[in-house]
Amino acid sequence: MLKAAIALMLIATVASLFSGLFFLVKDESDSNRLVIALAIRVALAAVTVGLIAWGFFSGQLVSHAPW
Repeated sequence: MLKAAIALMLIATVASLFSGLFFLVKDESDSNRLVIALAIRVALAAVTVGLIAWGFFSGQLVSHAPW
């Protein structure tokens, strides 16, 4: 369940990134939609990092790295 939530958050982050790119290229007005899209992306990334940290601390995620 946690891995699915992390994957969903990553997909939402990428979608927000592309919406910000769209607003950067196509938006000709003086609206702040670009700033809002990028703020949402930062918030989604912070939640994703929080979920990953919580997964490691709770033991639901483990690292199999050899080092």
